[in-house]
Amino acid sequence: MTSVAAGDSNTTHTTPQGVVHAEGLSYRYGERRALDRVSLTVARGEVFGVLGPNGGGKTTLFRILSTLVDADEGTLTMAGFRLPSEKRGARSLLGVLFQKPALDGKLSVEENLHHHGSLYGLSGQSLRTAIDRSTERLGIADRRRDRAEALSGGLQRRVELAKSLMTEPKILILDEPSTGLDPGARQDLWRYLAHLRSEDGTTILLTTHLMDEADRCDRIAILDAGRAVAMGTPDELKRRIGGDVITIRSRRPDDAAATVERVTGQRVTRIGDLIRLEHANAHVWVRQLFEVLSEDVVGISLAKPTLEDVFVRETGHRFWNEE
Repeated sequence: MTSVAAGDSNTTHTTPQGVVHAEGLSYRYGERRALDRVSLTVARGEVFGVLGPNGGGKTTLFRILSTLVDADEGTLTMAGFRLPSEKRGARSLLGVLFQKPALDGKLSVEENLHHHGSLYGLSGQSLRTAIDRSTERLGIADRRRDRAEALSGGLQRRVELAKSLMTEPKILILDEPSTGLDPGARQDLWRYLAHLRSEDGTTILLTTHLMDEADRCDRIAILDAGRAVAMGTPDELKRRIGGDVITIRSRRPDDAAATVERVTGQRVTRIGDLIRLEHANAHVWVRQLFEVLSEDVVGISLAKPTLEDVFVRETGHRFWNEE
């Protein structure tokens, strides 16, 4: 492995494990274990998503990957720099987009970018070039004089992304990047992330609780209660289901579950008043099950497997709480 000076932001270490490699990361808040021995590897130029419900451990993992906090246990290498001992070198290669807004609303777009670039040591012509480049790429060059507070949520998010890209990071880490965006702005964001990956080879890690965003990633890790319960491409994870999914809502779920298992000869999953059955020939069973359970059925549906089905299969409970 080639060694470089810690401040050299134009060179990326490589390791056999990938541009990001975490092994057994754990973190506690007092007595509560927020992250429990999480391991992952991200290849150069990959879009890697961390999917999980609120409280699942996503934000804690984001804080560790972005060098804001140190893991209590485990090892982490970012582009060859070992954390926490080589934070300075790792930070020189990172771009970070936080979930909560980090703009000064009273400053203009250009002033926000100028301040951010100065914090990273940019000045003079290099700073002006970075501002020109990032505003052009994000389509906000014509809003440079506008106050940040006067921009729409989507435009503010573009400004924040422009900030994170001013130093041309090799690794971009995004915490819930679609927060506050309308559907159109979300589509724009994902088109730009795809451009970054394909044109610049940027490695992108993001956290999300949105299934459709996770489906756009090359690979994902599903977190629940601080643990990585599944990892792979979205299609690989869905294929683990082994068939389509029948969901039945019944007035008497205990009796209905027993009947479904007796008729199909297959175990079902109970979640509240819902009964889930995964079967390679699920479509064959829908009509028969409806006839057998007709008096107690509130609803019955057949669908292709989703990432939410993967989550239910791996954890035994819904992605979202009942409330």
